[in-house]
Amino acid sequence: MALTPSNMISLGATAPDFELLNVVTNQTQKLAELKGEKATVILFICNHCPYVKHLETAIVQLTNEYIPKGISFVAISANDAEKYPEDAPEKMREKALILGYKFPYLYDETQAVAKAYDAACTPDIYVYDKNLKLAYRGQFDDSRPSNQIPPTGKDLANALDAILNGNEVPKLQKPSIGCNIKWKT
Repeated sequence: MALTPSNMISLGATAPDFELLNVVTNQTQKLAELKGEKATVILFICNHCPYVKHLETAIVQLTNEYIPKGISFVAISANDAEKYPEDAPEKMREKALILGYKFPYLYDETQAVAKAYDAACTPDIYVYDKNLKLAYRGQFDDSRPSNQIPPTGKDLANALDAILNGNEVPKLQKPSIGCNIKWKT
């Protein structure tokens, strides 16, 4: 595991389009059909990363709170499933069902979508406004597997609340930190 920060791409960037396999429904889905009424959150996650595992229950709680408010969430795993079989689509499906994901969990087999988003780590979090312009990219909160701070999603929730209240999301944003995306060679 290589500890990796997210790439802090320019705010205002347009969300790259995609069409990926939803591992739960076994159907492909496009960004246009998953876009939220008020905002869209793209989460690059995976099954095996200890940073994602540390946050997964809090992620589910936060998404359950914000989905009814017009925010859509889309989780994408781009890891090399041959080298990391726990991140294979069938295991992703199991994880989504066990945790009760109310959001799609998509598999980026070619890793083209992760590259288009300039994703670097898991978790890597991007919040786009209703026009699919980047408003937030950064950490879920200050919690890490080793620091004894319970995960709350404070940083992500603050960004979502700003959007919902018609306020500007603060420009000072901390990068997410986690395992590097497992790129194919």
